[in-house]
Amino acid sequence: MRHGIRPASRPAVFRDRAAGIPFLTRSTLDSGRTVEWEDGTACPVADVEIPSASHPFRTGTARVLDTAGRVERSGTASARR
Repeated sequence: MRHGIRPASRPAVFRDRAAGIPFLTRSTLDSGRTVEWEDGTACPVADVEIPSASHPFRTGTARVLDTAGRVERSGTASARR
């Protein structure tokens, strides 16, 4: 494999805009904005709309929609057409 073709991975902060929860991970993110993390290091920051902390599927608030966009009334898929 060729050396030097991958971008550098470094610590980055992703902030959940809905819940206000920041989390630190490694990323190739190159943002013009930085934030100071709890340990005092400056990390690039990205605001995300729906991360795993507030995603409806992960929090149990997801709703099942049928093909017409209607909300299901029961827990099983509807076979009516």
